[in-house]
Amino acid sequence: MKRLKGLIAAPFTPFRKDGGLDLPVVEKQAASLVANKVGGAFVCGTTGEGVSMSTSERMKVAERWQACAGPKLRVIVHVGHTSLTDCRALAAHAQKIGASAVGCMAPFCFKPAKAEDLAAFCAEVAAAAPDLPFYYYHIPCVTGVTIPAFDFLRAAADVIPNLAGIKFTHENLMDYASCVRWEGGRFDVLFGRDEMLLAGLAAGASGAIGSTYNYAAPVYHRIIAAFSRGDLKSAQDEQARANAMIAVLIRYGGMPPAGKAFMKAIGLDCGTVRLPLRPLTDAHYEALRAEAESAGFFDFANRT
Repeated sequence: MKRLKGLIAAPFTPFRKDGGLDLPVVEKQAASLVANKVGGAFVCGTTGEGVSMSTSERMKVAERWQACAGPKLRVIVHVGHTSLTDCRALAAHAQKIGASAVGCMAPFCFKPAKAEDLAAFCAEVAAAAPDLPFYYYHIPCVTGVTIPAFDFLRAAADVIPNLAGIKFTHENLMDYASCVRWEGGRFDVLFGRDEMLLAGLAAGASGAIGSTYNYAAPVYHRIIAAFSRGDLKSAQDEQARANAMIAVLIRYGGMPPAGKAFMKAIGLDCGTVRLPLRPLTDAHYEALRAEAESAGFFDFANRT
């Protein structure tokens, strides 16, 4: 598989009011990503509430995304789970349906104690989908696994034949840059902090996976374009605009509840969230919308 370049969205999983899957919405989500020149979808991750779904539900979501993606959208299926058996089943299913790649976070109850243990776990998962590129999903704020991504790469490089790289969702830019540069850039290290995209580009990122790319991709395309032409001031200005939007998101509960409210605001209602999360009340939704409008979201997020 070619390296993943540019923006890859981490889509929300649409739920009905009763909490069931609302899969018809996926077609609209996929069309919106393609229209905004987003090149891929990392499905059933943290933004997609993957760990709040059953294994069979996750398979249905992956199938729907693969059916709706078309030739312009690559589907990467997150298969992380606390159960290695379920991880392997999800990975094998992703290969069966023709997904482009799989990703897997570290197990987050019984945690690996060292990089070699994490690599051994991921090797078992990757072996269930040997024909697909495998990405380790490094997100310590969710998993509590703080093993440096660079240590994982060194431990895993020779034990996972289909290891493609890392989805790096962390603030340690030294660790990130070490992964990018190791062995002459051997691995594809995708940056996963939307609010730090410009810093990630400076550290060597050529691809990024994020949740706000679902509804504000144009601003991030402008960050990348400005950085590429050496216009640091414009890139900084665009990152500041994105971060003003993200500050609103954080004030109203972050991901995925406030993120789904942003989706509703652009006309792509992805429904509720699952317990223990709570959706925004109508009053909070209107307040969020007003703050987003005041921050210029509906202008800069949609301006190409």
